[in-house]
Amino acid sequence: MAGAAIALFGVSLASSHAAPASAPADQEAFVNAAESTINGVVSVKNYATPRSQQQYGSGSMFGDPFFEYFFGGGQQRQQQQEQQKERLQGMGSGVILSKDGYIVTNNHVIDGAERLEVVLNDNQTFDAVVVGSDPDTDLALIKIEADNLHVIPMGNSDDLRVGEWVLAVGNPFGFTSTVTSGIVSAKARNLGDAQGGRNRVSGIESYIQTDAALNSGNSGGALVNLDGELVGINAAIYSQTGQYAGCSFAIPTSIVKKVVDDIKEYGKVQRAMLGITFAPLTPELIKEKNIKGVTAGIYVDGVVDQSAAKEAGLEQGDVLVSLNDAPTNNTAQIQEALAKCRPGQKVTMVYYRDGKRYEKSATLRNVSGGTELTAAGNVTDLGCTFSTVSRQLAQQLHISNGVQVRGIEDGPMKAAGVKENFIITSINNARITKPEDVEKIYTQIVDGNDPDKVMYLKGLYPTGKRGYYAVVLAED
Repeated sequence: MAGAAIALFGVSLASSHAAPASAPADQEAFVNAAESTINGVVSVKNYATPRSQQQYGSGSMFGDPFFEYFFGGGQQRQQQQEQQKERLQGMGSGVILSKDGYIVTNNHVIDGAERLEVVLNDNQTFDAVVVGSDPDTDLALIKIEADNLHVIPMGNSDDLRVGEWVLAVGNPFGFTSTVTSGIVSAKARNLGDAQGGRNRVSGIESYIQTDAALNSGNSGGALVNLDGELVGINAAIYSQTGQYAGCSFAIPTSIVKKVVDDIKEYGKVQRAMLGITFAPLTPELIKEKNIKGVTAGIYVDGVVDQSAAKEAGLEQGDVLVSLNDAPTNNTAQIQEALAKCRPGQKVTMVYYRDGKRYEKSATLRNVSGGTELTAAGNVTDLGCTFSTVSRQLAQQLHISNGVQVRGIEDGPMKAAGVKENFIITSINNARITKPEDVEKIYTQIVDGNDPDKVMYLKGLYPTGKRGYYAVVLAED
């Protein structure tokens, strides 16, 4: 599929010309599954306010009443106000998990939203709040205040078989309650495997591949079996055009259930780390490395110190073939096996070395190398608050963006040496224009898989003195 691209289809709209899959003989099973699930799928609308590029530099005449009176600046102000009205920036789908309003969808459906609106199949409309999200699995849990909602029962994606019929339920192009059908084309599919190269277990890709037609707006919708059970959350297509072209991908419920449970119980996903860099075993790699005794598995390219892999005795050149009795023949399989686990959990690994089979147990670690479960981070843990820089101060310092540090208390910011009134203009090279930017970057770092959790601040003080700080967020 040269030139093909992965499309996350919860935001943009496009047309599709794909032919539907042929229907099986037993129509009644399809009808029953569709009727039992369409009321459990909702439309999710993402609203945000476009941000105008406001310049604070010295000599700016916009905002000066005298200038506006003579030169029409009032018209520009009106245009800015119109630009700042809330707009619909994307649409997707979601699946009701509980009668009291918990809904799972894709992270990319809700990303950047200032307001989320959920529309039920009967056109009831609710505002939703984000309970938690996980970019690594592209999943998010949201909540509406409602009762007696229709729930799709949770199925077991591990029981799915290649060739089994499934239904996809969602809102493509904004058409509500749309049902398409297809078969399971493959399991444990990683869209990056075709790229080759060495990997770490971080971003989770272990998709159910189907040929059920999916398009823009289907993101976050349900993949169900013919018993009407949820077996996956639709997430992506693989296409040269961004339109459906026969390959669709869903996140299996084996991962969905773990992520949702973690968010509800701990406020964030509890990510277990094995501690290896690796590559899937291929005929070329077998020949190159003279692998003996095994033809499928994960080739261990490196082992991280103080990790579960190190504890189990894994070494470079070993081939890992299973984790907790789950096969690890490719990247997707090892990612899915680990995604079901939490730090502190003991697992059994089977691997080969020089043609000999070994079976060892070890305790999985968190991203910081410990075995403890981690609490959800909050930007207030930095030990300060943030405010937008005043126009007068911005003009005085000749800057066009930044937020000011207020109320310094004990915490990572103070420990790094940051003083009261420091103006942050960038964090990790990302431009900072409002307090929400700090919170977003902080959350990305804390919830990410990089063990080096550091905010690199760049900015200046009201005196004009420049400052550079490394704020360490890593847990003890």
